[in-house]
Amino acid sequence: MLRINPTYDVDLLERAYAKAEEVHEGQFRKSGEDYIIHPIEVARILADLGMDEQTIAAGLLHDTVEDTPYALEDVKNDFGEEVALLVDGVTKLNLLVFDSKETQQAENVRKMFLAMSKDIRVLIIKLADRLHNLRTINYMNEDKIREKCRETLEIYSPLAARLGMYNIRMELEDIALKHLEPEAYQKLVEDVNRRRGEGQPFLDHVIAAIREGLDKAGINAEIKGRFKHYYSVYRKMKLQKRSLDEIFDLVACRIIVDTVKDCYGALGIVHTLWTPIPGRFKDYIAMPKSNLYQSIHTTVMGDNGNPFEIQIRTHEMNRVAEYGIAAHWKYKEGVTQDPEEFKLAWLRQTLEWQKDLNDSKEFLDTLKVDLFSSQVFVFTPKGDVMELPKGSTPLDFAFKIHSDVGAKCVGARVNGKMVPIDYELKNGEIISIVTSNNSKGPSIDWLKIAKTNTAKAKIRQYLKKIDRGENVEKGKDMLEKYIRRKGYDPQDVIRAAWINKAAKAFGQTTAEALYNNISYGGVMLSKVAVYLVDLYHEDKQAELKAREQREAEITAAAESRKAKRPRNSSGVIVEGFDDLLIRFAKCCNPVPGDEIIGFITKGRGVSVHRADCINAQSLAETEQGRIINVTWDESKEGLEFEVDLRVLAEDRKGLLVDISRVTDEMGVSITSLSAKSDRESSVANIQMTVALTDTKQLDRIISRLKQIDRVADVYRAVV
Repeated sequence: MLRINPTYDVDLLERAYAKAEEVHEGQFRKSGEDYIIHPIEVARILADLGMDEQTIAAGLLHDTVEDTPYALEDVKNDFGEEVALLVDGVTKLNLLVFDSKETQQAENVRKMFLAMSKDIRVLIIKLADRLHNLRTINYMNEDKIREKCRETLEIYSPLAARLGMYNIRMELEDIALKHLEPEAYQKLVEDVNRRRGEGQPFLDHVIAAIREGLDKAGINAEIKGRFKHYYSVYRKMKLQKRSLDEIFDLVACRIIVDTVKDCYGALGIVHTLWTPIPGRFKDYIAMPKSNLYQSIHTTVMGDNGNPFEIQIRTHEMNRVAEYGIAAHWKYKEGVTQDPEEFKLAWLRQTLEWQKDLNDSKEFLDTLKVDLFSSQVFVFTPKGDVMELPKGSTPLDFAFKIHSDVGAKCVGARVNGKMVPIDYELKNGEIISIVTSNNSKGPSIDWLKIAKTNTAKAKIRQYLKKIDRGENVEKGKDMLEKYIRRKGYDPQDVIRAAWINKAAKAFGQTTAEALYNNISYGGVMLSKVAVYLVDLYHEDKQAELKAREQREAEITAAAESRKAKRPRNSSGVIVEGFDDLLIRFAKCCNPVPGDEIIGFITKGRGVSVHRADCINAQSLAETEQGRIINVTWDESKEGLEFEVDLRVLAEDRKGLLVDISRVTDEMGVSITSLSAKSDRESSVANIQMTVALTDTKQLDRIISRLKQIDRVADVYRAVV
């Protein structure tokens, strides 16, 4: 290790090694070798990365607290608080009892993230630990190997990428692929190696040509070739459904120069030697990646007609590209960087929103969305680049700019065109957020539209700041409306004793506190409603038994009629009955072509819902005994059914005239129409009810309305 850094505190490292050897004595790995070999190899990986002696000492001791009687307090007393903090960060929660393996994994990752908030070196030690475990994974059973390899690809490889630690990420992914897809891996190795042999003369020619051009320009450079690592090739072939011959960056040439100025000078020389391919140029020097990576990438057409990639960077950029954040701990004149400088933005954001998540499994699932999903790069109107997870919406963009921008958002324009706030952003788009001082601010529905947990956390924070009195009334009103939509009378279900009991069940001291939490999504509305309905049912057991008896008699009568299927004038057939009142649920307004179910209502016959209606699905779970089979009566042609539509558009003269013209041309009647306009944002919100015969006609009218000039969106509204 002194070869790597002659200024290491040798005494600290020798004491850490001696203690690790002492407490691990008598322990063996699956391979049969002494356990101490593992911490030694982890420490060697950390030393190769250039980490400081505290990190290397923690690498030697990282399994002591978890696997031996040596306690964390002992580590602190013997090696100091800094080393103890690092060891604690990578120690699993093995002493606690968890409901499942998945919950345990999620809680361990969450603990690690909390430790990373204090010192990012915790993750670097964990990556070194995982790398050596994968190097020796052959000695585990098949199920354990697959479990560890999947976990590596889902969690640790993306984290290595976030830290820019390309070399470790590459080895982790290749080993995992080798064990998860052995046949595909072996074939890929053979194909890539064959291409390497075929491509080496070509690569030598490219390097010689670049060398000649740089020498003439007086640019000092190191030039080398590289082939894409196996997992990266495999992933690109699988996701993009390409063959190996269609992977442009399989072969690449890397030019490493002294200065940023030389980077652009080298780029000019490359583009005089070969023709650049449009759309394949990326300047990560001007716009660095979030993991600190900087380089110029350009794909050019080779003399043989095959494209290849050239990467241009400085020596410092190359060091960061290979070692990522670990490069910042390499000694410069015996002084290390302060770890506090490297609490990256994504880590700070993660730590903000994880406070709102009590469930560790939910934490891990949402972590994968924010950190591990593919990214999209969009622009502000001023040309600034914003990086967001794939699938993000204008709301995510707005809240990333500033909390106030998100809170006042009433719409968005993408490349100058109005879009709904649930629009999915795409690479290269210019996003402009439409705000209004008259905006009522975020609603609970925004939590469903926002995809990033940063945006969701800010929405929740805003909702919490709303006046408590308004929150209580809003929460109470929401609960009453929800219960009413479920077919119950709120006065029957929301009784004082029951709502107080529900408050305690959901961790609240009073009914007012429960309503307050319901208003901004702190407590799930549907769960409270189900809890109250269950209490209502328990109180009505006698009535329910009588109802069940009546339903049994109805069923028996139906069977005695040999399940005949008479028709009525409603357009719907109720299996086994011909004299029941039929009504169509206003919450979803089904029309022929929709899959439907029936629900027996007290004193009101059968209510018909769309099968995908949220209310219907809830009823199917809680009121299975009242569900009845219904189908559309195909003999009843020409019947019309009402459907609610929502139209979002730029407010302009003649908009309603254009809508009326389209409906008249299609022979569709408008039974009601209302329109609201926000003058500040010029956004028109039109609600209309039309009479249609089936879903085919519905699809046609939506398609025609969307073709109207400056209409942003048209969709089927659901109450």
